[in-house]
Amino acid sequence: MTQLSIGVSEFRESMSTFLQQVQAGNVIRLMYHGAEIARIVPPDYAQSMARQELASLRETAVLGDILSPIDETWAATQ
Repeated sequence: MTQLSIGVSEFRESMSTFLQQVQAGNVIRLMYHGAEIARIVPPDYAQSMARQELASLRETAVLGDILSPIDETWAATQ
């Protein structure tokens, strides 16, 4: 997989060519005045990156009860 950085005007001029690059599995980084403003990725890439992020979070994440108040006592009513 290749990452290509291109300007917005260049992308606008040759959009179909760049979209074919994305379809082939490449990532397009759209740049505006030297700053990345968008990234066009193949659908599988986004899913793969999300899975990698979840895998890394799994190593450090701590699950707890997020619904119970921390410092309050409460009694359930029927």
